[in-house]
Amino acid sequence: MSEKKILTTPLSSEDLADIRIGDIIYLTGHLVTCRDVAHRRLTEAGRELPVNVRGGAIFHAGPIVRPIGDDKFEMVSLGPTTSMRMEKFEKEFVEQTGVKLIIGKGGMGPNTEAACREQKALHVVFPAGCAVLAATEVEEIEDAQWKDLGMPETLWVCRVKEFGPLIVSIDTEGNNLFENNKVEFNKKEKKAFEEISKQVSFIK
Repeated sequence: MSEKKILTTPLSSEDLADIRIGDIIYLTGHLVTCRDVAHRRLTEAGRELPVNVRGGAIFHAGPIVRPIGDDKFEMVSLGPTTSMRMEKFEKEFVEQTGVKLIIGKGGMGPNTEAACREQKALHVVFPAGCAVLAATEVEEIEDAQWKDLGMPETLWVCRVKEFGPLIVSIDTEGNNLFENNKVEFNKKEKKAFEEISKQVSFIK
């Protein structure tokens, strides 16, 4: 059995160079939840991100947190948000922030491919339906910024240990696992359709 691949923030381009689509990795260090509105504030409103994510990781997620007093919080649920919602902002976001690891649900498109290729970053997928598991991998919520956006959109700064499994969907060469799989699926679908059509051709 191969050794578990664990990345520790802050990340460099060299740390990610030999990682390819389909690989499974884990993250130790820090990740920041960051969804639609935070992306819009940075790219459209020109507001600087109040958290330094250079060499770090963001998570497209809308968590549920519980206040535990003294302006501290604990993570209850940390489910990924569909990453494609951030597609139109991601290239500019990666360029401006220097983030190296983008975590979410589902694939992303050409903007993110370009960002990963040019800035040497990765997009990875956290399995859907495992939000409570994800919360257990958060050791502490160390900070919260832009709380005026509400719980799901707040930038929650989390310290994590072996957060994952994370499936690499776009690597530093811009290869896209989801797009590659679509091509393969379409080939198989065409062949299967032709076979089925032969077998049911007697139906008029």
